[in-house]
Amino acid sequence: MEEMFCFQCQQTAHNSGCEGRAGVCGKKSDTANYQDELTSALIGLSRAVCKKLALNPDASFEHADELILKGLFTTITNVNFFNDTIIELIREVNVEKDRIYPDIMNYDVRHIWEDQEDIRSLKSLILFGLRGMAAYAYHAYALDYVDRNVLDFFYEGLEALGSEKSSDELLALVLKTGEINFRCMELLDHANSGTYGNPVPTEVPLTIEKGPFIVVSGHDLHDMELLLKQTEGKGINIYTHSEMLPAHGYPELHKYEHLAGNFGTAWQSQQKEFENIPAPVLFTTNCLMPQRPSYRDRVYTTSVVGYEGLMHITGDKDGKKDFSPLIQKSLELGGYEHDRSMSGINGGHTLTTGFAHGAVLSHAEKIIESIKKGDIKHIFLVGGCDGAHPGRNYYTDFVKQTPMDSLVLTLACGKYRFNDLDLGEINGIPRILDMGQCNDAYSAIKVALALADAFGCAVNELPLTLVLSWYEQKAVCILLTLLSLGLKNMYLGPTLPAFMSENVVKYLVDAYNLQPITAPEQDMDAILGRG
Repeated sequence: MEEMFCFQCQQTAHNSGCEGRAGVCGKKSDTANYQDELTSALIGLSRAVCKKLALNPDASFEHADELILKGLFTTITNVNFFNDTIIELIREVNVEKDRIYPDIMNYDVRHIWEDQEDIRSLKSLILFGLRGMAAYAYHAYALDYVDRNVLDFFYEGLEALGSEKSSDELLALVLKTGEINFRCMELLDHANSGTYGNPVPTEVPLTIEKGPFIVVSGHDLHDMELLLKQTEGKGINIYTHSEMLPAHGYPELHKYEHLAGNFGTAWQSQQKEFENIPAPVLFTTNCLMPQRPSYRDRVYTTSVVGYEGLMHITGDKDGKKDFSPLIQKSLELGGYEHDRSMSGINGGHTLTTGFAHGAVLSHAEKIIESIKKGDIKHIFLVGGCDGAHPGRNYYTDFVKQTPMDSLVLTLACGKYRFNDLDLGEINGIPRILDMGQCNDAYSAIKVALALADAFGCAVNELPLTLVLSWYEQKAVCILLTLLSLGLKNMYLGPTLPAFMSENVVKYLVDAYNLQPITAPEQDMDAILGRG
């Protein structure tokens, strides 16, 4: 078996790169190499599209658009471990490339890993940013929301990866990736709220009621809606898992009475929490881990998710899916015989979600007044991807140390480190405000921009500090978005990305005062100017 190289996630081996026969995530070397081949083919497809556009600026590429989003999404960490799926996708990409513009060569993406370290670093930032952005664009695409400027940039960015570019040119493209991702996140926000309504604060129980149930993991609200419709009236409860938690805040999803609560915590705990689960689990997007024998027979995948030996639910050309196998499995397994009380990491038994930008800004006057009166002296955004790295308890300890006169905005699965804590309120405003999925980082940015506008100052002049955790490529593109907006003084952890060279790190520290996290007490003192 040919050896692999992969350093795209935070838990890459020795914080330098996974090599050999398997990665830390469980991805085998042949799968990793097929994903590299797929990326190489996507660069080839982008070359073909760019060639065609030079001859015919009005040409359209609907199938290529879909393949670009699907292909990039497939290569994100913990999405697809199934070689057959990836090989078929490579074939489709190559066929479409040859149809658009014959005799275009693919680009061997391994050349990037072997390039001069700063070029490697900048191209990796672009590639991983594109992969993360593709996930957001894919979710919007599933709801029939597209932005031509976003789609066009995928071709521009991928084509650049296979070209000779200077460090300055690549740095500009890194920031443009962040800029375009802001548009992409805005598009997804409009897609979700336009389809399911504006999220509202909603308390979610962690108790699993007796009887049949299905657990839904991932991020895709469209798949959640399809499943809710097909299970209505069948005596089956639906529970969210990990990043699906914010589904409870959307009125058009919350209206289903059998959307009953949340199962477990963040994605990295699934092997323990799903042990002997008497119910099927549906993975709609990334965060799938290798399954243990005790529940492997009840895990289902859909969309771009894949794993050898698991049943995959496909959609027809209109996007309709038949979830009958899950429904039958749920009834067969029967669920728990008695109500089962679960808890968050800190022992809490309920969670509150739904504080997207609409909900937070509806209290803008109260927040602004509280800041002016000194009741709120600081706002922390503590969010991002979670993982199994031992240093991630930093985020729990950090939030516990936030002063009583501060708010904590949070999003993505990193919030499970502390979202079951009761930190009280300030003038009726909960101190912890869950703004949604990693997809919903747009909400946090929207709130920050609105507060800056209200106070007539720049965002960097607000009493606001971003403390970010990262794991995979969606977090990378969010970081690039924040940098493209000029946000400074951010803290990033639990480690800096292995693919960032010393010179790139120095640039980000000098230009944006990007800080690696240290210890909660030390960072809190620095942020608040204590000591």
